[in-house]
Amino acid sequence: MTNLAGIVQAQAAEQGQGERPALRQGGRGLSYAELARGSGQAAALLREAGIGAGDRVALMMPNVLAFPLLFYGSLAAGAVVVPMNPLLKSREVAHYLGDSGASVILAWDAAAGEAAKGAADLGVPVIRVTEPDARSLLAGRPPLAGWAGRDDDDDAVILYTSGTTGVPKGAELTHANLFRNAEVTATTLLATGPDDVVMGCLPLFHCFGLTCGLNAAVIGGAALALLPRFDPGAALEMIGQEKVTIFEGVPTMYAAMLHHPSRARADVSSLRLCVSGGAALPVEILRGFEDAFGCTILEGYGLSETSPVASFNHPDRPRKPGSIGIPVAGVQMRLVDDSGAETAAGEVGEVAIRGHNIMKGYWANPDATAAAIPDGWFRSGDLARVDEDGYFFIVDRKKELVIRGGYNVYPREIEEALYEHPAVAEVAVVGIPHESLGEEVGAAVALKPGASATPEELRAFARERVAAYKYPRRVWLVEQLPKGPTGKILRREVRPPAEDSPATTESS
Repeated sequence: MTNLAGIVQAQAAEQGQGERPALRQGGRGLSYAELARGSGQAAALLREAGIGAGDRVALMMPNVLAFPLLFYGSLAAGAVVVPMNPLLKSREVAHYLGDSGASVILAWDAAAGEAAKGAADLGVPVIRVTEPDARSLLAGRPPLAGWAGRDDDDDAVILYTSGTTGVPKGAELTHANLFRNAEVTATTLLATGPDDVVMGCLPLFHCFGLTCGLNAAVIGGAALALLPRFDPGAALEMIGQEKVTIFEGVPTMYAAMLHHPSRARADVSSLRLCVSGGAALPVEILRGFEDAFGCTILEGYGLSETSPVASFNHPDRPRKPGSIGIPVAGVQMRLVDDSGAETAAGEVGEVAIRGHNIMKGYWANPDATAAAIPDGWFRSGDLARVDEDGYFFIVDRKKELVIRGGYNVYPREIEEALYEHPAVAEVAVVGIPHESLGEEVGAAVALKPGASATPEELRAFARERVAAYKYPRRVWLVEQLPKGPTGKILRREVRPPAEDSPATTESS
């Protein structure tokens, strides 16, 4: 394997495959031959701009046809791609560009203003992309004749983490990391083939969408149907229009589609498989979605630093709702304590991972790399338990554990209980500083459209289902919960209302 972009050339050269659809968006599409040619043109554009092997190219794009063209084109030129959320503001852009040392930024038209402001002080040139397929940018340019050769351990992507523990750090993912992880995903988990249409509503600038969506689709010769920004109604409509066979999403996407008014009349008959990741999928949502849509959801687990897939409920093995399954081929997982020693059977521990998927390190940050991978095993920051069959069950983020009066409270457990209430659409459980207990348990709840419930009712509902020290004393209603770019609920941004707000607090 010399260059991840070679997967595009391989499909274009496959007999009878070159003219098959590779990408679809809004009634327009690109065949594999067109994807290969356009990627070569993008590589030529970057070479003309002085980009060579190892240079960093920032890519600030939504899910439009231009993203794969410019992504694979950057790799074909030998560059390292720095994917960026097109909603970033100039100060965030400046951090990504400055930290990575990017030589150029390719920015979507709507994001080009913030990109230019962030790039100005650093002197980084901005190439503006004005059409979904970058037609005028690439038209008339001969494709680069010889795509750059790269070693397996060369960086392909520097993917910045969400910054839950501080300033975002750049995870160095190599050509081998991304190729092998996408290959395992395509062959052993999704069984992706030329007859499949994969739903591309996960952001391609995020590792889940990049590996499991784009790269796995290309490796399997499938088509990727792109949705620039997730909307449950638009997603349901696209499934029917494009005859989507594989849907990939995060839990909030499943909840939004399940509760959407158009769900009952949507044509989802083409779906054969759904995949959930990015956060724990509440069991009530999983069961409700499967009953309503008539298809199986396989839940998996991974992080940006693991390319991202680490474990999965494999399609050829028993599935355990609420579990993240077992490690994928070529990956090992175990639970460790704070000293790095493996925990005893049945005990909760931090998930440690090693294998082909582990990042090379954090870009230009050896101290953070050493802390994250002290002994060859990557420390995930996630707490889990493992059952007698080797299936892992995430308990919670290590940093989001609530310690109430010396007792450990895992937010996910309380959230699962509240999701059983028929009026609850979304919930986030957080720790709230408390003078005598250290932390109190709080719950922010968004209700389903048209549903009603009071904080007192929800508090009592939880109290009947979990131990007395666990149930949330503070419950408040919100219209919606804060979410990240993939739709993952951001607990760290959940804030309780003022103490004197009515009907939110029960005394200990």
